[in-house]
Amino acid sequence: MADRGYDADWYREALQDKGIKPCILGQKSRGKPLKYDKRRYKRRNRIEIMFGKFNDWRRVATRYDRCPTVFLSALALAATVILWL
Repeated sequence: MADRGYDADWYREALQDKGIKPCILGQKSRGKPLKYDKRRYKRRNRIEIMFGKFNDWRRVATRYDRCPTVFLSALALAATVILWL
């Protein structure tokens, strides 16, 4: 799922080459409208809200931890607390 900004033929082809079915709304300037799952596209706001909540965690938003393992641990901790609350 992605926003209109990611609507490009090369991007769609790259996703399909990896076996991913794109759910991207077409640009308004596109002549022929593309098919997409409207219900799934409307649900993408849940993902955006989740990333917005991660930005409340300064350590995660600014990526204090340069080590990928420590950063993933901080991300998991933040996700656990967000879901718990």
